[in-house]
Amino acid sequence: MTATGYSTLEAELKHWKNTERPAIIRAIQEARSHGDLSENAEYHAAKERQGFIEARVAELEDKLGRAQVIEIDKLSGDTVKFGATVTLADENDKELRYQIVGEFEAEPRDGRISISSPIARALIGKTVGDEIEVDAPGGARGYEILKVEFV
Repeated sequence: MTATGYSTLEAELKHWKNTERPAIIRAIQEARSHGDLSENAEYHAAKERQGFIEARVAELEDKLGRAQVIEIDKLSGDTVKFGATVTLADENDKELRYQIVGEFEAEPRDGRISISSPIARALIGKTVGDEIEVDAPGGARGYEILKVEFV
């Protein structure tokens, strides 16, 4: 994953641990003070939320523990690889710009596509001027690579 993606996951983990965990502990304590736990919907909702929080914390710790961070600004070259920002022209000469990132940090609306997406897989190993064809839900689409950058 990119250093930016790693930082984003770290910030999210910090939020869950330092904000959400203490808040849910307080909510459980307050719900317990209301008496009979067997019929206390507030208590059961808080416990369910606690389970969600703990699962998310475990998931983020696992992702961060296994992450391999790639320093994009230290990469260079003309070949599309992980971390590259690629400018494409579609069949109607409309320009598109995508950065190839790890699957956990992909956000297609913001121009960040997962390394495992069909378009990224088609781009890997190609250079400026190459044409690719990608099978999309609406049918095959063609693109030409206009620029490869590492920013």
